[in-house]
Amino acid sequence: MIEPHAPAPPGTPAPWGGPARLPVRPATGRFLVLACVFVCAACGLVYELELVALASYLIGDSVTQASVVLSVMVFAMGLGSLVAKRLRWHAAAGFGAIEAVLALVGGCSALALYGVFAWTGGWGGLWGQGPRVLLVTFSLAIGLLIGAEVPLLMELIQRIRRQDAGGAVADLFAADYVGALVGGLAFPFLLLPLLGQLTGALLTGAVNVLAGGALVLGLFGRDLTRRGRWLLLTANCTVLGLLAAAAVHVDDFERAARHAVYGADVRVALQTDVQEVVLTGGTDGRPVDLFLDGRLRVSGRDEHRYHEALVHPAMNGPHTRVLILGGGDGLAAREVLRHPGVRRVDVVELDAEVVRLAREDPALKRLNGQVYDDPRVRVVTADAFRQLRRTPTVRYDVVVSDLPDPGITASTKLYSQEFYGLTRRMLTADGRLVVHAGPVTSRPRAFWTVESTLRAAGLRTAPYSVAGRDRGFAAGPDRSSGRADAPHDWGFVLATRGPAAPEPRLSPEGPRLRTLTDERLREDARAAEESRVRGLPPSTLVHPRY
Repeated sequence: MIEPHAPAPPGTPAPWGGPARLPVRPATGRFLVLACVFVCAACGLVYELELVALASYLIGDSVTQASVVLSVMVFAMGLGSLVAKRLRWHAAAGFGAIEAVLALVGGCSALALYGVFAWTGGWGGLWGQGPRVLLVTFSLAIGLLIGAEVPLLMELIQRIRRQDAGGAVADLFAADYVGALVGGLAFPFLLLPLLGQLTGALLTGAVNVLAGGALVLGLFGRDLTRRGRWLLLTANCTVLGLLAAAAVHVDDFERAARHAVYGADVRVALQTDVQEVVLTGGTDGRPVDLFLDGRLRVSGRDEHRYHEALVHPAMNGPHTRVLILGGGDGLAAREVLRHPGVRRVDVVELDAEVVRLAREDPALKRLNGQVYDDPRVRVVTADAFRQLRRTPTVRYDVVVSDLPDPGITASTKLYSQEFYGLTRRMLTADGRLVVHAGPVTSRPRAFWTVESTLRAAGLRTAPYSVAGRDRGFAAGPDRSSGRADAPHDWGFVLATRGPAAPEPRLSPEGPRLRTLTDERLREDARAAEESRVRGLPPSTLVHPRY
């Protein structure tokens, strides 16, 4: 409970009894305290961003995860400030202990969160919620410890030279906010690309414990008893040793966790500027699987069903020029090139590393038929939304939207009314657009929101679906729901600018397909229609509805 306090009149003795006995001049001491505030603030924000980033990757829906982490952490910081009031009379020892605990908890938080996700996330049931519980727990613990820092630092800086409370708060907050700026910029531009999330968090913890320990032992060591100094030094060395040991074995840990998630036959695992890319199988007769940010994007067991259903209904009509949005794996382009009369295929893919793997990886090349060796295929590495805005005058007979499921925050704008308005502008008068709209049976509201959004953009629509999806991994926005809950179908919407709604059927001049027929398309379209959710408003950039 917050207690009322009257302002301290001038000359009132401080609870710690007198000025600190410093080994340096007071001005230097104040500078060192403010420098420690700067470093601790930077480390605190890195912990916060690391939790948001890792939770968004592991659990999904970055908006929700950021909201949970930020709200819980800010709430906990308030509690931590109240708890720190009881430590003011032992500010130096309390601050040193808090920094040691914070460095250990914050530095190991990414390892713990990833480990729980890897080894328990696929169990389903209550265990499937383990990453969410741990995320809230770490947010609460780190927030409590960060919140306790400022009151104790206020006591320490006042011990050096007492000043009015407003001036001391201004100095501390200035150093704190500048440190937060540096930490916020260092995380995405330095730590994440150079070290990764696990090593970056461990290094941040090491910096945190060094800064806190150096300030207390070096500047306020005379305020501690001999036993207190040794205890704090031992604690700091122990934390540093644990963080260093974890950093030495982090690659082995990450490899073991990756195998726990993907299986033992991981061949390629890399973190690009856009996402994590993992390739498994593709040797000794095992089908190749492509995972993007942990979600199964391509499975050699069933990808032909998906890509045949995605591409071939849209190719019934003129198809001289075709635009593929996404599809850097080359599998949609493979199906497009099976049709006679195709003269140009433009692929717009955000991640250049996916295209490189599709060009160079032997198993993926076999799967896509080496489409990137065909001179008709041209690749543009760009965000699909921006690319459509930059090229308003080009017209295509067919546009294939082979993008991740709706509901993933990064994809929301690619399923918006504005995006489909830009796409409509790229179509010829009788051009067709086909959209991968997510599963119908497990997420009907998201699927029918895509259909409603296409109609709001002025397109005539025909929804359909196809069953037979491999259910081994989640492909949608939530990775922590358990493998048993993964969808078993794909949903699509065929759209056109014409006055009448298109009919999902195959081109009579098209190639012979392995499983897809006109009869099957009609049956699947009727089955999809039975699940229709009526009256759904469209999704827009400012009001996403997935």
